[in-house]
Amino acid sequence: MNAVNPGGERDVLAAAKEDHESVIELIRDLVTIPSRGGIDSYDPVLDRLSTWLAQRDLPAAVLKDCTGATVGLTCEVKGSRPGSRWVLDACLDTAPFGDEHAWTYSPTSAAVEDGWLYGRGSADSKSGAAIFCHIAARLAAITNQLRGSLVLLFDVDEHTGGFGGAKRYFEGPDAPDDVAGVMIGYPGVGKLVVGGRGVYRAKLHVHGVASHSGGSTATPSALEKAAHLVHVLSTAELLAGASPEFPLPGKLTVTAIQGGEGYSVTPDLCTLNVDIRTTPTFDEEAAARLLERLVAGVDDAWPGTRPTLIQLDTRWPAYALAEDSPLRTALLDAAKRAGVEVEAKVAGPSNIGNYLAGIGIPATAGFGVDYHGLHGTDERARLDTIPTVQAVYHNAVLDLMS
Repeated sequence: MNAVNPGGERDVLAAAKEDHESVIELIRDLVTIPSRGGIDSYDPVLDRLSTWLAQRDLPAAVLKDCTGATVGLTCEVKGSRPGSRWVLDACLDTAPFGDEHAWTYSPTSAAVEDGWLYGRGSADSKSGAAIFCHIAARLAAITNQLRGSLVLLFDVDEHTGGFGGAKRYFEGPDAPDDVAGVMIGYPGVGKLVVGGRGVYRAKLHVHGVASHSGGSTATPSALEKAAHLVHVLSTAELLAGASPEFPLPGKLTVTAIQGGEGYSVTPDLCTLNVDIRTTPTFDEEAAARLLERLVAGVDDAWPGTRPTLIQLDTRWPAYALAEDSPLRTALLDAAKRAGVEVEAKVAGPSNIGNYLAGIGIPATAGFGVDYHGLHGTDERARLDTIPTVQAVYHNAVLDLMS
């Protein structure tokens, strides 16, 4: 396979069209292997991908965390000249199936109908993994023309929220110190995600005073106090205006409530989950101050109860790549050359790019195949978008490694 013709002119779209059936075959193989996050064994899907790479003289290494659990797979293509390290990242674990009887085809059928490939992970993100493997195979044939290296990173701890594969690779004992950027192959052809709101998540342990619910003396209920706090939190004004560089405001949502049991006890503990989305002008310190102030106000209104305990769970910074970021420029220019209109967008939800921003590594996300039913019933990927997506990433990588 040659990514460049003898005259030196890149024809990556022709290469992608040549690879099209092979990419589809690999996606289908991966989709037929269940790899639900936290449910299935990941060894079968990683073995399949390792075999595909080995057959093309691309040795892969399995990543294990400190407990010995399998969390990912890597493969590296090294150029003949020194340069930066670039990473193509896609997850191989998937969301759960949900109600399998509601699917038109089985979630592991990899059925193809009317130009769509059905199955859990077909879009998120086994299609991205298959595309990236074919790009690596193309680049392996022209290493004498490349600077630096390209790493494939396939995480199998992404849908759990643990990102174990990424954390093992970027922060493990043998972590590289020359990663210049990461391109994440999440699906969606219309946009390139170049940033995202951060998260500040905390559990609020709200205290009351336990007693018999039928007793003659009433005591403060943790549930009622928690309800008061939910109202205060959900109506709080976040002074976090958007800006041209980061067009989304901050956001606060109470996402879970646990407390009480049976009928005869006035509960003395209720726990709230609070999700705060942060921005550059409303960062994690501002989120923490806001939460502390709102909680203190409710505690003051409930004398005789212990103060609410704020237990920090997760914090990731907001991020947005600068307009002159090499990653952003390479992908948007490659899309333009391929005749694709792609909008650079800061996303409302966070993604692994936020984690990477926290350790100083720039990342893009969210450019990939067209899809439907992400995490839902009848997840599917549109097959005729595969060559264009492959050509865009291929050209972007060539630009970065030339």
